[in-house]
Amino acid sequence: MSTPSIVVTVAGTDRPGIGALLWRALAEIGHPITDIEQITVRGQLLLCAEIDAPAASDLELIREQLSASDLAREPGISVTAVRYADPVAEALGTRQVVTIVGPTITAFALDGVFTAIASLGGTVERIQHLASYPVAAYELTVAVQDAVALRSRLVRAAKKLGVDVAVQRAGLYRRAKHLIVMDADSTLLQGEVIDSLAAKCGCEAAVAAITSRAMAGELDFEASLRERVGLLKGLAASVLDEVAEETLLTPGAQTLVRTLQRLGYVAAIVSGGFTQVIDPIAASLGIELVAANTLEVKDGVLTGNLIGPIVDRAGKAEALRNFALHVGVPVNQTVAIGDGANDLDMIGAAGLGIAFNAKAVVRDAADTALSVPYLDAVLFFLGISRKEIEAADGEG
Repeated sequence: MSTPSIVVTVAGTDRPGIGALLWRALAEIGHPITDIEQITVRGQLLLCAEIDAPAASDLELIREQLSASDLAREPGISVTAVRYADPVAEALGTRQVVTIVGPTITAFALDGVFTAIASLGGTVERIQHLASYPVAAYELTVAVQDAVALRSRLVRAAKKLGVDVAVQRAGLYRRAKHLIVMDADSTLLQGEVIDSLAAKCGCEAAVAAITSRAMAGELDFEASLRERVGLLKGLAASVLDEVAEETLLTPGAQTLVRTLQRLGYVAAIVSGGFTQVIDPIAASLGIELVAANTLEVKDGVLTGNLIGPIVDRAGKAEALRNFALHVGVPVNQTVAIGDGANDLDMIGAAGLGIAFNAKAVVRDAADTALSVPYLDAVLFFLGISRKEIEAADGEG
């Protein structure tokens, strides 16, 4: 059972000194403060203080003391006090955070999200605006009994609503995901590196066709990779440096990595691509943890073979676990981001799996999906707002 308390609410036009008047009044009343919430929207203030006052007679006494305070005489300000218990917490248990991301977030989308929450007997307790650009993002704190059903219902509705939605357990648990592991091709990087290499040797169409089927899960990744690499036989090794220099980061990738690092997170790359191209890109971003495949080079040309174990679907998940051990965080406090079928095991193993502009098989399996073209939108799923991103930039 939750302990009954009293919630004092101050509402009206915000101006300097209103908060001080509330705390002065509550100091004179003398009951312990157990929680505080405040929000100001376009100059309108809503300030709430929960105080520990279990006796039935406390409510009327507190109301009398507040009505006699300096705060009650402020023009345009209302002060109320109500008895409060938390029946929602008793009935519904752990809070969930619902993050909504989209190019724009319309009333139609909000109607769909709030209707889904209400249909499961849930209630929205708080709404926070995370960002207006490069996409819009809002975070809802939701009390609901069946979080699994909520996630399922919102994920199904998201595409029709024109937004991306993630559902996670509320609290510090979400901010504790210290290791962020990214796929390289078509996630951190634009396009597929092997397609760029193939374009240099005139076998682009053949390689691209195999790549497309492999990323959709239609072909075994290792077999398809070896087949594609075989088509690169005889290509000058110097071309690897050219492709590394020509390869473009996904929009928002640099902001994502820079913000993670400045806020104390660790970024890593786990890729089915090639170390000779990915390593210099990772170094330019300050990423030290990289797992990828290595092309064999002899006499300055590619042999068409690979060296060492293959980083395939299972290898990506293994790399994520090894990196988590190296960093010293549990696997359930990691985030994995990818787009192809070979990312499925990694996405499934992580605490939060994100499908980024991904194939249907990956979207269906991931905890959440991003369909916007900006990789830094991942930050909003971690509860990091645009203001925090800009503040982190200011510290760099």
